[in-house]
Amino acid sequence: LHGDFRSAEATVSMCAAVGQAEEEGVGRFRDEYRRKRWVKAFEACDEGNKGYLNREDYKVAVVMLFGYKPSKMEVDSIMASLQHSQSGISLDKFLSLMSTKKTAQLYHSEARHLFTAFDMQCKGFLSLEDFKRGFRIVAPKLPERTIVEAFREVDQDSDGLISFKEFESAMNYGQDNLSALPFT
Repeated sequence: LHGDFRSAEATVSMCAAVGQAEEEGVGRFRDEYRRKRWVKAFEACDEGNKGYLNREDYKVAVVMLFGYKPSKMEVDSIMASLQHSQSGISLDKFLSLMSTKKTAQLYHSEARHLFTAFDMQCKGFLSLEDFKRGFRIVAPKLPERTIVEAFREVDQDSDGLISFKEFESAMNYGQDNLSALPFT
């Protein structure tokens, strides 16, 4: 009996290790694909092959990669972060910026997905009942008193409803590295 248990335990451990390795492999492939895509965008937007992107080049690259024109504030912030000796955004800096933008985009998408799951009637806001129902699914042992307190905390304008903006603000609480960025 002990042999069978150890054999099953070893099989489960091996399957978990294979699954983790496959997931890491997919993650590395996805990351490498993104990196290549960002490098191609950098090269395509580097007018005159200067080796850096100026303000306008950067704007075009962001439109190519993310589908929106960055605000003046975002571009000003990026350009101000460069050292005075730099004429523009180097490839390394660009790759770092795009990685940060992608992380922020994914986080925003996850928050929207979770909000939508709680907003089962597609009203665009969460009532206390929606909030309780959602928490019963994700944290069934959480006391109702705690859920009500959390609802009151998230409902910043005290109108008895939680908007996506309030929900996202609560989700971002403690995410200083993302929420401090002007373009997230």
